[in-house]
Amino acid sequence: MRPILLKGHERPLTFLKYNRDGDLLFSCAKDHNPTVWYSHNGDRLGTYRGHNGAVWCCDVSRHTERLITGSADQSANIWDVETGAKLHTFGFESPARAVDFAEGDKLCVISTDPFIGAPSEIHVKRVEKDHSKQSSESLFVIKGPTGRINRAVWGPLNKTIISAGEDCLVRMWDAETGKLIKQSDPDAGHQKVVSSLAKSADGSHFITGSHDKSAKLWDIRTLEVLKTYSTERPVNAAAISPLLDHVVIGGGQDASQVTMSDRRAGKFEAKFFHKIYEEEIGGVKGHFGPINALAFNTDGRSFSSGGEDGYVRIHHFDADYYHIKM
Repeated sequence: MRPILLKGHERPLTFLKYNRDGDLLFSCAKDHNPTVWYSHNGDRLGTYRGHNGAVWCCDVSRHTERLITGSADQSANIWDVETGAKLHTFGFESPARAVDFAEGDKLCVISTDPFIGAPSEIHVKRVEKDHSKQSSESLFVIKGPTGRINRAVWGPLNKTIISAGEDCLVRMWDAETGKLIKQSDPDAGHQKVVSSLAKSADGSHFITGSHDKSAKLWDIRTLEVLKTYSTERPVNAAAISPLLDHVVIGGGQDASQVTMSDRRAGKFEAKFFHKIYEEEIGGVKGHFGPINALAFNTDGRSFSSGGEDGYVRIHHFDADYYHIKM
């Protein structure tokens, strides 16, 4: 597989997201400027300018009309995807970390970091189709657990919100009242920071990556751990294939601890595992630093990775990939 290298960011990548049709790829990085690319050839379409801090996360609406981004500049912005215009800014007292549109795009969830004595929070906002009527008020705010919430996503039918972060636990919240419904079993779950969380295409299960050097597959309704994929270094990102029973995980130690020998040894590869059998089936090398973001295209025929090195790499799978024997 020859990768397509996308060089549009000056700083490390933080998040990648395909739109529902799979023809566009949105990338977030620490350089303040979310960027959109054509996913088939890597051509750069445009940049969304308006943040003054690292952009941690993004999501795109079902019909690719709206983009939402969360940033260290204590705001989450809603953008017009086509024109790049900033339609609305949600301001907060602390950095906005995770963002996710609800099914139907009428609501969004935004998590904020703990900051100067204030705890982490999860905000639920209404999203108006007519942006001139957009309000900044939260429908409700969940006071989060200790530590940062790295990911917050909607559960099935928008009835729940799933969150995970620095305290190692995965939690399920009632999306109407904000009450905690359940949390993961500390013994069965992760033992260190949960760095990433991504849902399956049908929304029935999700995968988490953790600094405890593992990724885990969970049932989204029960928070039961279904599978565990173990690796030799911290996991920063993980994704589930919508086509085959595969998952991909990537990571690497903290950038400050990366040595030149690590880079030469190609330790920063995206590793593929069989989703059911938990066995490693292959790896894709290329990044010169830890992988921070991974995403499968919605057709499952390509995937992209974003690294500490500032590059996005798009990989279209060879024919051999579809016939890997276990």
